[in-house]
Amino acid sequence: MAKVDFMDKPAPTSESIHALLKRRFSPLAFSSEPVTADVLRRIFEAARWAPSSFNEQPWRFVLARREDEESFERLLDCVIDKNREWAAAAPVLALSVARTTFAGSGQPNRHALHDVGLAVCQLTTQATALGVAVHQIAGFDVEAARAAFAVPEPFEPVAVLAIGYPGDPDALPAKLREKERAARRRMPLTDLVFAASWDRPWTGEGDAESSDPAPESAPGGGSASH
Repeated sequence: MAKVDFMDKPAPTSESIHALLKRRFSPLAFSSEPVTADVLRRIFEAARWAPSSFNEQPWRFVLARREDEESFERLLDCVIDKNREWAAAAPVLALSVARTTFAGSGQPNRHALHDVGLAVCQLTTQATALGVAVHQIAGFDVEAARAAFAVPEPFEPVAVLAIGYPGDPDALPAKLREKERAARRRMPLTDLVFAASWDRPWTGEGDAESSDPAPESAPGGGSASH
């Protein structure tokens, strides 16, 4: 399957944003071209340097490359049918996992999923810079994935990542092809950002400056992220 340039489907943003963020998208069509170990190391290195609460670094990843057919099929089998239909073409699958307690105290870390999301965001941005796409999959059997890869407590499988070079949408079944070519949409900022109160959408106007210094630490004296 031929590769497709990311700029075939740029985000129609209402404001100017970084080109990498504009280029990022989650394809259904993947090229059969392998993703080399060197590229994967760079992608996961970006995830390694994500910020996290108290520098806990709760993210873990289980990698399943097509070259390792047994582990690839094991992870693919955890994906629900409608996602497996297209994810099977990706040359790499990965399972993101969160440690849900702090390693030192054993207390619940309610920021763990947030921090895994940050790591995957950095992974995805680095992948985009290298011409590689990442499609995150929520539709998978969590307990099947836990069993298939012996994920211990207190770790929690979060998502499956399909990783590879974007492919030709024409190679997809008709229904998926239509979805792949559909316009990209997001809610407007006024539905997402509020000013001082939940019932007051922020209009994007006003540039009042504050002379207050930035806080040096999170409440309680601990660093919020590193």
